[in-house]
Amino acid sequence: MRNSSKGSLFIVSAPSGAGKTTLCKELCSKIPNLKHSVSYTTRKPRQGEVNGRDYTFVDEAEFQRMIDRGEFAEWAVVHGNFYGTSRKRLDEMLQRGIDVILDIDVQGAKKIKEVYGDAVCIFIMPPSMDVLKERLKNRKTDPDEVIKSRLDHAIEEIREYKWYNYVIVNNVFEEALRELEAVVTARRLCVDKIDPLWVEKNFLIQGDG
Repeated sequence: MRNSSKGSLFIVSAPSGAGKTTLCKELCSKIPNLKHSVSYTTRKPRQGEVNGRDYTFVDEAEFQRMIDRGEFAEWAVVHGNFYGTSRKRLDEMLQRGIDVILDIDVQGAKKIKEVYGDAVCIFIMPPSMDVLKERLKNRKTDPDEVIKSRLDHAIEEIREYKWYNYVIVNNVFEEALRELEAVVTARRLCVDKIDPLWVEKNFLIQGDG
């Protein structure tokens, strides 16, 4: 029934610490035919992160060579580190009919939207700045000055929420996950995802009798 000629792209953005990456990975484990796009970055892996699963970790020299070769659909410098989305990885998955969820910052989301105009854009909002600050502290991965920088940057990102198609407040994780799943399901049920040949064969072609 589904027109599987091309997958859908979901862009998810949020301030650092709002939980977008955890939501995206959990959703991919729950929904068939939905893959989490792995971005390239020059930052060092955090404890528990695996190269190729969480990010593809490269040094700045290799990242610059990839820029020069035009391999990124978008790239940006965030908190002093380079992040980029491989155009080849995205296109290969979408052309195979796989739905792709991509978690990137606001700057990168706008660049991706210019290339993939039919992408669905979702903003994950923290319940409050106090909660966001507490989450960043509890991660125990950044010094105080970096946390302050992330909080300052969060305000600038939150100003852009109106640019997105959907806003989900990640207060209770399970509720936010259900809402994110609902967005993906709704996109899959759009009329352009229905195979017209299936409709014609099953309903519109009249039998002889």
